[in-house]
Amino acid sequence: MQNKEHKRPLLRLFVYGTLKRGGRNYRNFCTRSVSVSSATVWGRVYHLPEGFPALVLAEDQILAKGTANPRFDTLHLMQRQKMQLNFNRPVGDWSLIQGELVTFANPLRDLPPIDWLEGFRPNGASLYQRAMVVVQSRHCLVTAWTYCMQNLSCMQ
Repeated sequence: MQNKEHKRPLLRLFVYGTLKRGGRNYRNFCTRSVSVSSATVWGRVYHLPEGFPALVLAEDQILAKGTANPRFDTLHLMQRQKMQLNFNRPVGDWSLIQGELVTFANPLRDLPPIDWLEGFRPNGASLYQRAMVVVQSRHCLVTAWTYCMQNLSCMQ
């Protein structure tokens, strides 16, 4: 009998604020993750008066924008991972942003609550936009979703 292992798609999120280990939202939203590791992206982080950070990305860093369909977004992430990835600094005044790469095994369960927390409403007014970017983690490049301020950089 042949052992056929079915590989489930994984959801990867780059987090840089309250969802990081030790952050106030990690316990409620990220404890079901299968791994967490240090990671970086190019961008700018602003500390908002409301008490949470906002990531700004260069337009050419955004590989895709999130939708209301977690299954589609997870498969899209896997397809993009097979492409040639580059981690070149964008043109302009951009810095390496330290954060964490959080990986989930059940995107259909884990992504919607985080979208809700981040105020991501793909079919309405959103606080943040979910964007796919290239992330450097443990000396390798991967694609991951992250949340950035929609009004600052994620609108095309």
